[in-house]
Amino acid sequence: MKPLAKLRGRSGDSVRAGTLRREDLEAFRGMLEKLGGGPVLVTGAGDGRLAASIGLASAAAAAGSRTVLVDCDLEEPTVAHALGLSEGPGLHEYLRAEARAPQILQPLVLAGPASAMATDPLVCISAGAPAPEGRVPIDSADFRHAVAKLRSGYELVVLHGPPLGDDSGALHAAASRADTVLACVGPSLASGRAGRRLARALRTLAGGDPQVVVYG
Repeated sequence: MKPLAKLRGRSGDSVRAGTLRREDLEAFRGMLEKLGGGPVLVTGAGDGRLAASIGLASAAAAAGSRTVLVDCDLEEPTVAHALGLSEGPGLHEYLRAEARAPQILQPLVLAGPASAMATDPLVCISAGAPAPEGRVPIDSADFRHAVAKLRSGYELVVLHGPPLGDDSGALHAAASRADTVLACVGPSLASGRAGRRLARALRTLAGGDPQVVVYG
């Protein structure tokens, strides 16, 4: 499977939306042009998964598109901490009917090069309280309804999904709501025998056309 793009690795503290460098923005904008519209699920392995989710959403917002970033990894939430946002209420509370839609939307004003063309803040939805292992409510009518509503209200929906190898069913459920599944992995997983295994694993997801991004 030919990679959609190659991204330079960065330290964990450098994936915040406000610290994207100009070269990062250009790389993610090029990815957006190739991906087209529709919800995008980002999965993968290692730090690249979070970097790709935040970078893709930030680049879209910086280009003037109404964009929402949703942390769907309810077992191990990371987006709120990475962006300095409130951890809850979030998606988990919404799916359990403990919060209403307006309560979980958190606007993030982009800074630095990412703010140049942005007309609206990047809207983020944190995962909320971590879900108990094996009890992730992503595979539900409420989640499907939530993504449909977001799809109608935003030009781009970025779903930060569970990692590859997730066995809770959450990854497959989130993929079924996406038009594109984007796997961000290190070079060692993107070529040779490992690359062929990755391609087969991505094809089993019930989402749209799978794509691979090499990170690092």
